[in-house]
Amino acid sequence: MANPTLSEKSFIKAAREGVGQGPMTVQGTVNKIILMGALVLASALGSWFLFASNPALIMPLAIGGAIAGFVIALILAFKQHLAPTLAPLYAVVEGVFVGATTLIFESMYPGIGLSAVLLTFAILAGIVGLYKAGVIRATPTFKRTILAATAGVAIFYLVAMVLRMFSIEMPLIYDNGWFGIGFSLFVVGLAAFNLVLDLDMIEQGAEHGAPKYMEWYCAFGMIVTIVWLYIEVLRLLAKLSSRD
Repeated sequence: MANPTLSEKSFIKAAREGVGQGPMTVQGTVNKIILMGALVLASALGSWFLFASNPALIMPLAIGGAIAGFVIALILAFKQHLAPTLAPLYAVVEGVFVGATTLIFESMYPGIGLSAVLLTFAILAGIVGLYKAGVIRATPTFKRTILAATAGVAIFYLVAMVLRMFSIEMPLIYDNGWFGIGFSLFVVGLAAFNLVLDLDMIEQGAEHGAPKYMEWYCAFGMIVTIVWLYIEVLRLLAKLSSRD
């Protein structure tokens, strides 16, 4: 779900422990976000061609990629100094998950993958542009609202996963009716606004003089949110396509 990896306390602690390593910069973080994004894309494309020729591998590797990504995220939540090594690895395994998930949706709705990629990048560009222009700011009220809503959605998804084990489906998640579409639109918007929190935390990290390895940590955090946004966009487009 949402990005749990960025917090002001993380930067303050890292600044105290990272003396002599050189400070992180916004530009350095942006460079690493681009690099990790390229790793996700390359891994997704590679897995796409692998799965296309070996369909039986889709589900095992998709589940494996999701579990591996979750484990890496948990480790980095407590061991930020490992980010230079683990963040690129996270991008690769997450790319496998993204590639498999996209191919599953693509098999049902041809062309949906490219549409989801373009829409995700359009949302990302729009949020970054609005943030840099000062139209959207991460005020304390904004942060509390987004974090509370994100926690609520995370709990809702967790309950839905548990119920699905007992063959009980949550209609808002899987239904292609207007309520289901409205829910997906809400979650897409929530994921997009989480990008604002990420951008704000990156700036805070640079301002607090966090050590250089925190650039990888922040890049990892941004990729977590971007992947979540992409999956939600993919789910929304699938619901819309199923109504045609």
